[in-house]
Amino acid sequence: MQTGVRIEKRILKVLKAVAAQHEISLGDLLERILLHSLEGKSPFDVETLSFIEQMRSAYGLDLTSADSQPMEED
Repeated sequence: MQTGVRIEKRILKVLKAVAAQHEISLGDLLERILLHSLEGKSPFDVETLSFIEQMRSAYGLDLTSADSQPMEED
């Protein structure tokens, strides 16, 4: 299913670079990340994490999980 989502542009650049490195679509990468996180697992190996750090630096992505919106429980 196709959906429109808003995402910070530096995050998008890093995600696109990771998807390109693995020769998969951005949608497939997002699906992989979400499925792993729903099970409390990391979708990335050590090499990919290193690549992500390089891309974060290259694109000036200084946001961390602490910058995300807190989820409110009902």
